[in-house]
Amino acid sequence: MKKINFLKEIKSSKDLSLYFHIPFCQSRCYYCDFCSSVLNEDLADKYFHALYKEIDLYGSFIKDKEIESIFIGGGTPSCVKKEYIEEILKRVKVYNDLKNTGEITIEINPNSLTKDKLLSYKAAGVNRFSLGAQSFNDRLLSLIGRIHKKDDILKAVDLFERCKIKNFSLDLMSALPYQKLSDVKECIDYIKDIKPKHISYYSLILEKGTPLYNNRDKYLFPDETEDRNMYHYIVNELEHLGLKQYEISNFALPGYESRHNLRYWKLKNYLGLGLSAYSNIENFRFNNSYSFKTYIENLNNQESAVDEVEALSKEDRINEYIIMTLRINDGLNIKDFNKAFNLDFESEYKKEIEKNINAKLIESSKEGIRLTKKGLDLSNQVELDFFRIR
Repeated sequence: MKKINFLKEIKSSKDLSLYFHIPFCQSRCYYCDFCSSVLNEDLADKYFHALYKEIDLYGSFIKDKEIESIFIGGGTPSCVKKEYIEEILKRVKVYNDLKNTGEITIEINPNSLTKDKLLSYKAAGVNRFSLGAQSFNDRLLSLIGRIHKKDDILKAVDLFERCKIKNFSLDLMSALPYQKLSDVKECIDYIKDIKPKHISYYSLILEKGTPLYNNRDKYLFPDETEDRNMYHYIVNELEHLGLKQYEISNFALPGYESRHNLRYWKLKNYLGLGLSAYSNIENFRFNNSYSFKTYIENLNNQESAVDEVEALSKEDRINEYIIMTLRINDGLNIKDFNKAFNLDFESEYKKEIEKNINAKLIESSKEGIRLTKKGLDLSNQVELDFFRIR
């Protein structure tokens, strides 16, 4: 197979995470701008056979790595045949036994999950399940184009219980059209009953080109004050349930934080495979083609599907590191920063640190700096202060 030339320049550490993009859904949500398509069985079959070839293409690269985590996302991985998911993990194991891989996650939607699929994923090695619930309000689900209902979420949770699966996460959303604080309170009540190990609670962002964005004038969205009220209520209530906030939008019981996402936020090495998938390895960021045709043809011709490669400067990496680690509640560790970039963070950013401490947006300790509760609301402002064009 044709080699991916720039990989020769990478002398990465042994740790690595893998991401697999499954770009198929049963329907398109009105807020979604991800690279995905409504499921077509013929296209899916061609796509997965190309994906298997891409795994082979990287076989020698992943062979000697300590694969810390795997994430199978989309799209909606649970809407495709279970055999495709089984084969992904089986193909990876040809090159790496995954014995030290502590977390293998798959994204699933309530309406496309079956007991047969769940048991298949579990047998293949998946040990963490991320359920796209978004809301427990049927009206809100319909407004954002979700095709499942509250009862489907509850049935999926019941399936987890019957299949003895304890490590699952719920994805939920706030700032939805016509959403009220009472709707969020209802969600929290369901969380109290369901008792998930992890919650991701994202505030809706209107992306250009999506149906919700194009028709935004037809909807009444929560204003900034309502949105913040929802956010503060969520943080406080989940804290009472033992779900500690460990990132701006993520909450978990101790020991159930998403290892994979933490690696993203800490700029650890990860390799993305599949249509439009992004990778970040040492000083290289690269992504695959967004075109089904190009992706499939390239891999069928035993060529890489990589579309763009960017060699990041030290300054680029520093900016990214600060922005990403400040999202984590533990914040930026000064010792880790100084070691990674051979700089003295406290002297390099003395003015920025003082300014944001005085504004009560960050707090400082011997270990590093972290956002305060006020800073979590104004995180973009803090990030801009530390962002430098060198």
